[in-house]
Amino acid sequence: MEANKAEGRGKGDHGMQIPGGPLDRQDSLHNMESLLPKAVKRRVYALKKLQVQCASIEAKFYEEVHELERKYAGLYQPLFDKRRDVVTATVEPTDEDCEWHNDREEEEELAEELKKKAAVEEKKEDAAPEEDPKGIPEFWLTIFKSVDMLSDMLQEHDEPILKHLQDIQVKFSEPGQPMSFTLEFHFEPNGFFNNAVLSKVYKMKSEPDDDEPFSFEGPEIFDCEGCQIDWHKGKDVTVKTIKKKQKHKGRGTVRTVTKQVPNDSFFNFFNPIKVSPDGEPDEDAEFTLATDFEIGHFFRERIVPRAVLYFTGEALEDDESVRVKDTHTYRHTATACYNMSKTIESVISTFD
Repeated sequence: MEANKAEGRGKGDHGMQIPGGPLDRQDSLHNMESLLPKAVKRRVYALKKLQVQCASIEAKFYEEVHELERKYAGLYQPLFDKRRDVVTATVEPTDEDCEWHNDREEEEELAEELKKKAAVEEKKEDAAPEEDPKGIPEFWLTIFKSVDMLSDMLQEHDEPILKHLQDIQVKFSEPGQPMSFTLEFHFEPNGFFNNAVLSKVYKMKSEPDDDEPFSFEGPEIFDCEGCQIDWHKGKDVTVKTIKKKQKHKGRGTVRTVTKQVPNDSFFNFFNPIKVSPDGEPDEDAEFTLATDFEIGHFFRERIVPRAVLYFTGEALEDDESVRVKDTHTYRHTATACYNMSKTIESVISTFD
């Protein structure tokens, strides 16, 4: 099962088709190997054996990367805690904390205009009650609604709940434990469920596959586990109640039956589908899992570390520029692969 790489590498496989197609290229490579002289083929096998050893060393490298990431997560956390305290109005930042130098002249001019407008509005609102928002209202909800990947999961009935979300944290597995990371969603007391924290664990592996050792490109997520949400009565947004009329076969009488059915909600995120270890997931299940892994990776790598920039929208601009850059990269890769296939054909022809 293909999963998103979760350590030190970007996502490179976007299902892009390249000239000749992957199967054609694979067949060409197999044909090339079969056409090699026996002595050359023997040496190629020796190189492949060395390549497997390189993959084993690379796996160790990523294990150390994970430990280094865990170490620095501890250094980031006090800053993230301060972010949470400001967002939730636990702490009011000082004037010094709020100093921010902006070199953009247009924004400074706009700020000056807003100040003048605010001064005029203040005179008009002498008799009106003054608003006093605490912290940064709807900080995380605003992020959810701004990011396409998250807004696609968000339903209208989720929004009142996510207004109570105070923080999202990433926790890494301890040394000696199987590689994993945990997303923790911290909520203030609310009228929807009793949990103070909703969590989801993503399990990773960082070792070459015995059957396909050359496909190893670093750690990958292979499984995840959610948590049980202790919903208040009648507040579970992951189900909905429907009414259905049933006719009795014998008496012919009609009765109305109510039952609960699954309902679209962000909070289904904490109840991922499970695949039997002995069975292969079907296409739909595999797509759902791959999407889930991508979302977990995105929370960990982008949303949590750069939350304020997603709140202001600045990170969205960065993401867009990255997508444009990636498009050019994929086109270049496609051309390179096509040229490689032509080179292989040329090499094969020398043995004909």
